[in-house]
Amino acid sequence: QYATTGCSLTLHHTEKPEHEDICQYRPYSCPCPGASCKWQGSLEAVMSHLMHAHKSITTLQGEDIVFLATDINLPGAVDWVMMQSCFGHHFMLVLEKQEKYEGHQQFFAIVLLIGTRKQAENFAYRLELNGNRRRLTWEATPRSIHDGVGAAIRNSDCLIFDTAVAHLFADNGNLGINVTISTC
Repeated sequence: QYATTGCSLTLHHTEKPEHEDICQYRPYSCPCPGASCKWQGSLEAVMSHLMHAHKSITTLQGEDIVFLATDINLPGAVDWVMMQSCFGHHFMLVLEKQEKYEGHQQFFAIVLLIGTRKQAENFAYRLELNGNRRRLTWEATPRSIHDGVGAAIRNSDCLIFDTAVAHLFADNGNLGINVTISTC
């Protein structure tokens, strides 16, 4: 299916659907969490799309930054998104709050590379919450935007904490997450 965009594999028809789900030549979807944006395009067009269609996303330069999520007490499901630019690449930082069941909310924090799965393997990221003589740290390999936030949350491959933990680290309803990107 993606031969016109560069895929040169020839597969048996039974193997085709499985490959198409993971093919690096399939179009990239908009990496912003939530289902409102239906944009699809090439990897090279993702940053241009984000800068034009999602102008509210802030980009910080450097491998060590603070991702500030404001008003974490907002009711319901909420997403905070930010970009981090370093090592010649762009990374999308996402904090997503979901209501798991009545009155119980969970936060999921993850870093995605605006790039391929193979490129993502060259990096590591660390998320750290600090405050009140406490520290919570998560270290992992970023996921490609091809995989998306949903896959990371489904597989618990991200920093997960509940409202009580969030309040241990929050300051006036704002949560600062130290984000460090490194090369492997």
